[in-house]
Amino acid sequence: MTWLLALTIAGIAAGIDIRSRRIPNWLTIPGFLIGLLANQLMFGWNGLKWSFAGAVAMLLVLLPIVLLRGLGAGDWKLMGALGAVLGLRNVFDVLLTAILIAGVMAVVQMIWHRRVIETISNLWELLRGFFVFGLKPHPEIQLGNARASHLPFGVAAAAATLICYGIGTFRL
Repeated sequence: MTWLLALTIAGIAAGIDIRSRRIPNWLTIPGFLIGLLANQLMFGWNGLKWSFAGAVAMLLVLLPIVLLRGLGAGDWKLMGALGAVLGLRNVFDVLLTAILIAGVMAVVQMIWHRRVIETISNLWELLRGFFVFGLKPHPEIQLGNARASHLPFGVAAAAATLICYGIGTFRL
């Protein structure tokens, strides 16, 4: 039943992210706490342990991307909340699926806005900068740049949650 809670949180986040390009704390923090509580009530201490581990895993795995300003803090906290709801075993399915969906969204956006050459150039610059200078944000290729394209990662996370745990769970 936690999948229904995950779908609810992710769906609300997607709707807000589409409109405002932000995911608010009033959704992610209670989502995290409710995820911990729901898993503890349903599965006891092991549920609480796996729930907390799922949240921590998401926050740790995605922290470097947030520090490089490639992912917003709201998106990061959303994945932490989904980790708390879905637990360690299940949240990586959602993360990998969300990354694939976001990649498809990025390719479509890149083609739609006719920025293929610029995007490939930016990717090359990021890779070159990473290997030459280490893990530092690039001044032009980050969320803070108003000219850069932005994707609503909350939409990708919601679609991934639906694909991984919603569609196969519905029974008529």
